[in-house]
Amino acid sequence: MRVLYLVPVFGILAACQSTVPDSGAGFNTPTYQAQREAALAGQTVTGDPFAPPSAVSSETLGATGAPLSATTNPTPGVSGTGTSSPATGSAEDIARETAYALQQSQGNSGVAPVQASPSNPAPQLVDNAGISDENDFSAVSSRQTIESDAQRIAQNRANYQLVAPTAVPERSGSAQPNIVQYALSTSHPKGTKVYSRAGFNLQAKAQRNCAGFASPDLAQIAFLEGGGPQRDRKGLDPDGDGYACDWDPSPYRNAVSN
Repeated sequence: MRVLYLVPVFGILAACQSTVPDSGAGFNTPTYQAQREAALAGQTVTGDPFAPPSAVSSETLGATGAPLSATTNPTPGVSGTGTSSPATGSAEDIARETAYALQQSQGNSGVAPVQASPSNPAPQLVDNAGISDENDFSAVSSRQTIESDAQRIAQNRANYQLVAPTAVPERSGSAQPNIVQYALSTSHPKGTKVYSRAGFNLQAKAQRNCAGFASPDLAQIAFLEGGGPQRDRKGLDPDGDGYACDWDPSPYRNAVSN
């Protein structure tokens, strides 16, 4: 009984399957084979031998309204030819247009120009005034000579002026100590004891006194004004290195050495 039920089901499924189109229809006919052989031999044939007649559109293209055919491929620069091989016509167009562009870019005026294809006109060569031609010997030689170069060199030498060095002007303004000059006059690193210091709780005293200055540079100026580095009346240099409140002379020394 199950077999009897399955037979109608298989029949319905077979009827629903779509027919696969034959993609090679029209290519194995004797007419197509003859047209293809003639086209490969370079002979003019009617119609497109590489496509069946049903695949060729009858739509007219171009300004003249003439249908576009694979056998009508005008060759640039050759008059009186209305047909060429479909396999070589495009390559000839590209070769002729490339040769013409190279001739124009190299300034070869002795060669007759090649007519470009109407569908692909030759590029327009435009002079760019922003590009220098100093590397072009013919262009430079037309503007300059050996005599003009010698005259220009002599003019440059006449305009040359040697400025003699002068002494650095003296610092004007405040008479306060110059910490830059002090930093360059010393050579020992920060933390090296050079001067004697006496007293009790020097570190704590220095911390309280240094807190009253906005920067180590101002503390060093006040330290030098108060008799430093030999004497530390304000208690700003407890370790006796000559530098008050963690002031460091290294940046000034490095600036001069670089």
